[in-house]
Amino acid sequence: MRSGYEIVIGLEVHVQLTTQSKIFCGCSTRFGNAPNSQTCPVCLGLPGALPVLNQQVVEYAIRAGLATNCRIAGRSVFARKNYFYPDLPKGYQISQFELPICEGGYLDIETSERGPRRIGITRIHMEEDAGKLLHSEAPGVGSLVDLNRACTPLLEVVSEPDMRSSDEAIAYLKKLRQIVMYLGVCDGNLEEGSFRCDANVSVRPVGQQEYGTRAELKNINSFRFIKEAIEYEVDRQIELIEDGGKVVQETRLFDSASGTTRSMRGKEEAHDYRYFPDPDLLPLLIDADWVERARAALPELPDVRRQRFVEQFGLPDYDAEVLTADKALADYFEDCAARHGDAKLCSNWVMGEIQRLLNDSGLSILQVPVCAERLCGLLNRISDGTISGKIAKTVFEQMWQSGDEADVIIEAQGLKQVSDSGAIEQLVDEVIAANPAQAQEFRDGKDKLLGFFVGQIMKASKGKANPAMVNELLCRKLRGETA
Repeated sequence: MRSGYEIVIGLEVHVQLTTQSKIFCGCSTRFGNAPNSQTCPVCLGLPGALPVLNQQVVEYAIRAGLATNCRIAGRSVFARKNYFYPDLPKGYQISQFELPICEGGYLDIETSERGPRRIGITRIHMEEDAGKLLHSEAPGVGSLVDLNRACTPLLEVVSEPDMRSSDEAIAYLKKLRQIVMYLGVCDGNLEEGSFRCDANVSVRPVGQQEYGTRAELKNINSFRFIKEAIEYEVDRQIELIEDGGKVVQETRLFDSASGTTRSMRGKEEAHDYRYFPDPDLLPLLIDADWVERARAALPELPDVRRQRFVEQFGLPDYDAEVLTADKALADYFEDCAARHGDAKLCSNWVMGEIQRLLNDSGLSILQVPVCAERLCGLLNRISDGTISGKIAKTVFEQMWQSGDEADVIIEAQGLKQVSDSGAIEQLVDEVIAANPAQAQEFRDGKDKLLGFFVGQIMKASKGKANPAMVNELLCRKLRGETA
């Protein structure tokens, strides 16, 4: 709530499906090919071309509906949504209107401000995407159109207006994206537009039941920009109301450079699109057996996997949350944990060094140059005392660059940990003798100086001394205890 107002947010999310071909024709859905190289009479809307429904799109829609607690309709209908833009050559979009494939679902989210929240899902429907307009500033060029994206299969997931802050909206979007990626129906790539959002935002005085007039923020494909756009729009609407103005129902665009929204056009209502059932497509009938087969084939979803990681591996909730945020990352961790007995050590390395170097190199976990088997080879050398944790990080970076196994690097560079008690005792004696003042201060109660002595010994041993043995011998020697 801000300044006595309540924020009301509903989201319409376009989820681009990972099918190899388009929803009503056999053209490829591959991203990044030459403009207008993936088109045919069907996706160009040429006279006489008839659409044929891609069955895998229906399968994916059923999966998404089940994973978001929706009812799957036994009968759904495709409709024509009529509007005229250059990126929609046939003058209408094939979508669903009165009878969508999925209805009445929900997602549970967690927010720091309001705790657990249940966000209703009004409907999920199938539709085709439009093409893409490319605007050029070159003299005489104007706007160009690429129709490769026309007829690409989408699911539109329409939420109830249940979110009350930008943080709740982002939590919902991240949860939905996580689910569709776990299902394998969408790659979740925001930069390529595979997962993009329209946000309907309004404000109302606290306690008022009637919704305020909403503005639609169109096609935003970054979590950060969605959050910024919602917060700017909330402030804009409140300021407008308090200055005596009225919010008008419209579609607005977000300018990420200035952090502001601007009017694009008046917001259309359903009657503006003149929906009617598509005469070229029969009603879609889905029987109970089809739904149950899809339910049985669902993968383990994020919430279930997160809880299992806590129970099976004894991980803290935080670790389980981070590891299951991405399915591929969870798979990598689980492969490590299956090969190595210490799941927490695996978790620490996957969340730490693996994530750090992935971020630094701009790679995804699917591109990681150190496979789970080789990471476990390194962790085994920590567990058996061959190398220290500090040396292990150096070895790991070399594994990342060279592709060599840990044992090869350790042997070639003589990095094995010194665990000979006689050699370590000699180092301890030398360091204590070289720092008598600090030794006396430690004996007088300045316990923090232990770290100073450990550092000196590790430096003298070039990081190879066994840290546990160093600590034990140091404490005993400094306190004048005998073995």
